[in-house]
Amino acid sequence: MICSPPLHLAAIYRREVGASLARIWENVFDWEHLAHLHDGSFASCELIDRGIWGWRVALATTIRREDRQVIELRADRAAGRYVSTTLEGTGSGTEIRVALAARNPQRTGVAVEFHVPEGRADRLAAIGSAYSAAYVRLWNEDEAMMQRRERMLRRRKSEAPAVPVDLGSADEVRSALPLGFEFAGRPFRLIELGGALIAHSSVCPHWLGPLDDAPVADGTVRCPWHGYRFDLASGVCVSHNAPLLARPPVIHIEDGSVFARAG
Repeated sequence: MICSPPLHLAAIYRREVGASLARIWENVFDWEHLAHLHDGSFASCELIDRGIWGWRVALATTIRREDRQVIELRADRAAGRYVSTTLEGTGSGTEIRVALAARNPQRTGVAVEFHVPEGRADRLAAIGSAYSAAYVRLWNEDEAMMQRRERMLRRRKSEAPAVPVDLGSADEVRSALPLGFEFAGRPFRLIELGGALIAHSSVCPHWLGPLDDAPVADGTVRCPWHGYRFDLASGVCVSHNAPLLARPPVIHIEDGSVFARAG
C-alpha cells in the first residue's frame, strides 16, 4: 500500500469579494473559463468529468506547458466549502480548501487554505507565498468577471425603443473605428468588415461577456471569458453550441452621415 505524504498548511489567503454568493458558486463550477479568463496563468484546460459534485480537468500552466496536471474540484454548497486537489502532475497531493461566507447580498468572504506535501519550513513559506500571490491575481480576474456579469444581468431586463441612431459623419465614424454605441438599450460595436460598415453585439450571449475590445480575426470575434468565437456576418457561434449574437441594427449612410436603424 502506497501512503501519501502528509499535508502541511503553507498559507491562508483571505479576502472579501465584491460579488454575491450565487455569482461565486456559479464561478466555482465554471471550469471552462480557466484557460481563457486566466490565460496569463493557464495555457490549456481539458474537461475529464463533471457533475453536481464539481469537476475534473487536465490543466497546463503557462509556466509548465508540457506538464499536464489533473485537478479535481469537489464542492459542498450546503457547508459553503469546496476543495481543489491536484491528482497528477506538479504539486500532486496538494489540496486547496476554500470556505465561503455571504457578508451581504453583494459581498462574500473568502478564506483559502493551501495544504501541500512539503514539511520543510523554508520551502513551505515560499510555496505559501507563491500560492497567495497567484490567488490574488486569479480572484481579481474572477471578481471583475462576476461584477460585470451581475451588471449585465440587471441591464438586460431593461428595454428601449428601437429609434434610429445618428452615429456621426462617415469620415468621423471611420476614423473612430471600432466604435461603441447603444441601440434599443443594448450595446453594439461598429466595425469595418470587407469594406463595409457593420454592427455587432458587444455582449457574448453565453455568459454576457465583453466583446467591446475583442480583436476581429477572419470575420470572427472571440469572447475573453470562455473562448467562444462568433461569426460577425451571421452572429453564429462557430466554436461551441451557443445562442446567436443579439441581432444588430442595420447601418446606413445617408447624406454623408452614418445611421443605425432597426432591420
